[in-house]
Amino acid sequence: MATKDLRDRSGDAPDIALETRALSVYYGESAAVNDISLTIPRNRVVAFIGPSGCGKSTFLRCFNRMNDLIPAARVEGEVLFRGTNLYAHDVDAVEVRRRIGMVFQKPNPFPKTIYENIAFGLRINGFQGKLDEQVEHSLRSAALWDEVKDRLQESALELSGGQQQRLCIARALAIEPEILLMDEPASALDPIATGKIEDLIRDLREDYTIVIVTHNMQQAARVSDYTAFLYLGELIEYGDTDRLFTNPREERTEQYITGRFG
Repeated sequence: MATKDLRDRSGDAPDIALETRALSVYYGESAAVNDISLTIPRNRVVAFIGPSGCGKSTFLRCFNRMNDLIPAARVEGEVLFRGTNLYAHDVDAVEVRRRIGMVFQKPNPFPKTIYENIAFGLRINGFQGKLDEQVEHSLRSAALWDEVKDRLQESALELSGGQQQRLCIARALAIEPEILLMDEPASALDPIATGKIEDLIRDLREDYTIVIVTHNMQQAARVSDYTAFLYLGELIEYGDTDRLFTNPREERTEQYITGRFG
């Protein structure tokens, strides 16, 4: 059976990167995400906030079908990308993950050289261009090139935590996704490294749509254009970040951002 070409723009809404329709995720019989519908604009940063266990990371993993890797997980509803439901039977999950990259909470560089951390993924994805140039471009995109250009043959594990995380971002960018998912990408980093990641997120918005899960409300306020507040698997409020933090429409949103629960 032929698989859907996710590069096809037919039916693509030009200003929408992703859309969920009545999306729910179950672990066994328990709902971790319950009937969420929202749209994520292209070339914007969208943050998911909410207390621990509210479904933020589970919701994020729906966008590149990472929940497929969890045996007990079951997804209902639709995630639309380029007019295609990513959960349709003729969509290849591997291709989804090429187009929608992901960076995890803890830096996870390969136990290889800095160079090979980028080149390895390019090779297995059939890259036919000039490898050295793409490695450099990816490292520059992640604001890491100047720090590692003379160390490319050293182990990536010798980098600092913040450098390792930017290397993981460079690795994700190397295969040229359109969307980058970030699951608490700075939670394990010190304030200086966190600042560099936040600066990078703002810069990347020019070329990518970024969806970030963060437990840090100040970080969401600093880097995102839109914010979604989730609670107990439900979407409580979603809208412009400045408005949501200064004039929330829902009482539970106000209670959370003012520290009265969570």
